[in-house]
Amino acid sequence: MYFDTIIAGFGGQGVMFIGNLLATAAMEAGANVTYMPVYGVEMRGGTANCTVVISSRPIGSPLVYYPMSTLVMNRPSAEKFAPRVKRSGFVLVNSSLVEREQVPAKTKRVYMVPALELAAQAGESKLANMVMLGAMAELSGVVSVSQIVEAMNHTLEGRPQKLLELNRKALEAGAEFAQEKLMS
Repeated sequence: MYFDTIIAGFGGQGVMFIGNLLATAAMEAGANVTYMPVYGVEMRGGTANCTVVISSRPIGSPLVYYPMSTLVMNRPSAEKFAPRVKRSGFVLVNSSLVEREQVPAKTKRVYMVPALELAAQAGESKLANMVMLGAMAELSGVVSVSQIVEAMNHTLEGRPQKLLELNRKALEAGAEFAQEKLMS
């Protein structure tokens, strides 16, 4: 098993958090993992990104230029990272902020997810990142939503139960959307 992805968006959209959760869930499931965040002025509103590599074998390098997938939360991220995705890969796009025509991908597998709307329906529009992570988990099959929830519970230990429940609902909303609308 091998999977790699670049997760990108504006600083403040939670891309580092969901990258970390994806890596943690895979690591707790017994996979080899690398997680590489890119920091800098990105934390102040520019494009922030991280790379996650998950494998059943040792990982030679955390650097990935042509990923199997990318999860993009905004237009600048779509423009920068979508063209790098392998033809056999997929691009997961926050369609609340990006239109299909704005995604210059080589792959035909471009999945549009109305993340803000789904997050609002799940109880909190600020959790669009968790909706996208749920969709990523469902599409890739690399980890399950329940494994992400378990990793989240460890990562956010001590936080209010309501926060954990809202995050779980947002993850499930993304996974359900992927299963019903993107995989059929």
